[in-house]
Amino acid sequence: MIKSMVTDEDKVFKALADASRRQLLDRLRVKGGLSLGELCAQHEMSRQAVTKHLALLETANLVVTKKQGREKLHFLNPVPIHEIYMRWIGKFEQERVAALHTLKQALEE
Repeated sequence: MIKSMVTDEDKVFKALADASRRQLLDRLRVKGGLSLGELCAQHEMSRQAVTKHLALLETANLVVTKKQGREKLHFLNPVPIHEIYMRWIGKFEQERVAALHTLKQALEE
């Protein structure tokens, strides 16, 4: 039996699988540096539920925090999403862009 390890990528996919967590990430994409109270304000879930979602997002490194006085501010970290993009999508786009470049060169000749 092969024992599987949970990778950083697995954590990102798990975090992105939930619509509530994606909504939190969308809010942080629009405006970073939000406190827990600000993040709770537009969600129809308890403060405790938002806290649990944020903890999972932090574990996946999708959210980073900064202490400012007594508040903990939350920011989107786009790096893990970019890494997934490069692995799963970027390679396919590179081929298309190269094909368009070749076509452009052929048309210009």
